[in-house]
Amino acid sequence: MAEGEALARVDILTVGYADSPSVAGTVGLVRDGDRIIVVDPGMVRSRSLILDPIERLGLTPDDVTHVFVSHHHLDHTVNIALFRQAEIVDFRTVRRDDHVEPHSGEGFKLAPNTTIWVTPGHSPQDASLIADTAEGRQAFTHLWWRSDRSPQVDPYSADQAELERNRQRLRVGVDVVIPGHGAPFRLR
Repeated sequence: MAEGEALARVDILTVGYADSPSVAGTVGLVRDGDRIIVVDPGMVRSRSLILDPIERLGLTPDDVTHVFVSHHHLDHTVNIALFRQAEIVDFRTVRRDDHVEPHSGEGFKLAPNTTIWVTPGHSPQDASLIADTAEGRQAFTHLWWRSDRSPQVDPYSADQAELERNRQRLRVGVDVVIPGHGAPFRLR
């Protein structure tokens, strides 16, 4: 990071849960440079659980420049259309309206302090959004579902060994994990 460059700021808009038959994803917001990024705007009990916190931060849905999706399951994508002006970013593409542009995948810088790590495990198309903040390096990821790190074995994973390798990568490389369906937890 260049001297004087501000770090990213992370806010949790709503904390998710996975308590069958109810499920809601954790939805986050990253402000980094001129980018305002909503992370995983999926299933929630009410859209106000996403929109009201954005308003409390002094923003509108049209201020959001990007939506990052960690993977393509509906519980993480169903509310993307709330952000009409945003580009949609996943593990390999940037999409806007009817245009799809590939990006470099691993290491793609979405903003000055915000990077994509390709981390398959929960699904083959998983990616984690890594934000360098004043509180340390934070990762939005679905390598873990909940704050208690359960389930240990992901029932949707096609390759549990690959998931474990990517969990280890995050254990070594980040300070805070923001799991797909829970509150953030510290790794160190």
